Amino acid sequence: MQLQGQAALVTGGASGLGAETVRQLVRAGARVSILDVNVEAAQALAAELNCHAARCDITDSASVEAALDAAQQANGVPRILINCAGIGGAKRMVGKDGSAIPLEDFSRIINVNLIGTFNVIRLAAARMAATDALEDGERGVIVATASVAAFDGQVGQAGYAASKGGITAMTLPLARDLAQYGIRVVTIAPGLFLTPLLYKLPDEVQQSLASSIPFPKRLGKAEEYAQLALHIATNLSLNGEVIRLDGALRLAPR
Repeated sequence: MQLQGQAALVTGGASGLGAETVRQLVRAGARVSILDVNVEAAQALAAELNCHAARCDITDSASVEAALDAAQQANGVPRILINCAGIGGAKRMVGKDGSAIPLEDFSRIINVNLIGTFNVIRLAAARMAATDALEDGERGVIVATASVAAFDGQVGQAGYAASKGGITAMTLPLARDLAQYGIRVVTIAPGLFLTPLLYKLPDEVQQSLASSIPFPKRLGKAEEYAQLALHIATNLSLNGEVIRLDGALRLAPR
């Protein structure tokens, strides 16, 4: 798919990996809508890049539908969806006081990362499927974001790893399901990336994390995620795959 002139959606596009993806899509000529629960940050970035922004809570179907309506009115039917919205969180199964982890802690991460991602995909895919096919038969491309924690989850990451593991597991069946409409589905599983969460850590902690990466021996850059997301959008043969973007990192138990 050529990016020039195509309507693109980026959830969680107001910060981190999503914001850099928005920047690169705009530079490539796509008509971008930033969908984020932090609408103020989304609008600020949209004003800077001269693109569109809408508030979107990915766990709320009505909110997603309203955001998709606004995006479609601004830019047309989406051809590209990049899912960057998500949350982190770590908690041991049994606390120091002997109490079990609250079920709501697990449920919240699953609801945002897994169910929220699926929610946006299902609603955006229906719109893609209803549009005219491009010359090569393609109607759209969907990129989801998992994590290496899906494969190497660490102590305390049961909820986070399960949420990202669910995204990796649904990638192939979604690609097979949507193939009849010419819609591709690919997932990126980043390793340790310099996102706003890691920016808050002391330099020595960042350096310690970076030292665990075989090569390049540094934290990943948001632009590297964005470069891969854009390549997926333009490479028709990439479909039904989960791509680790991690510098050969394998997470230790702790």
